[in-house]
Amino acid sequence: MRLALFQPDIPQNTGTLLRLGACLDVELDIIEPCGFVFSEKALKRAGMDYLNLVKYRRHDSWEDFLAYRAAHPDEYGRLVLLTTHASKPYTEFEFLPNDIILMGRESAGVPQSVHNIADARLLIPMNEKARSINVAVSAVMVIGEALRQTDLFPKVRE
Repeated sequence: MRLALFQPDIPQNTGTLLRLGACLDVELDIIEPCGFVFSEKALKRAGMDYLNLVKYRRHDSWEDFLAYRAAHPDEYGRLVLLTTHASKPYTEFEFLPNDIILMGRESAGVPQSVHNIADARLLIPMNEKARSINVAVSAVMVIGEALRQTDLFPKVRE
């Protein structure tokens, strides 16, 4: 299971998701350009001391990410886009262990070309008067369900 962030805008959300990856053993892909200077200093506040525990890969562009994904088919499976422009709830989707949960930019989501490449487009059912849920909160909800379905949560220490 992987979490990919498409051109993230907010360092605090990125740091939070890096921390999530560290805690749940979920690898992350950061697809540049970011809307902030991507550095340990910029992320340290939200990521705290977890940055050294998380496995993440930076990609210079969407094209670089796609090329890396194609070259590593065992690690990189289906591209599952979380978007408000979908009709299928994430709770009705059957996740696979090597799925990539793709999160769009906080300010603009992803372009149509990315929508077109996604193997699945999922949404979080919510109040119709609301616009969207914070990207980090959304990722937590969907990753939690995906890990539950695939039995990939880290094992509880006894």
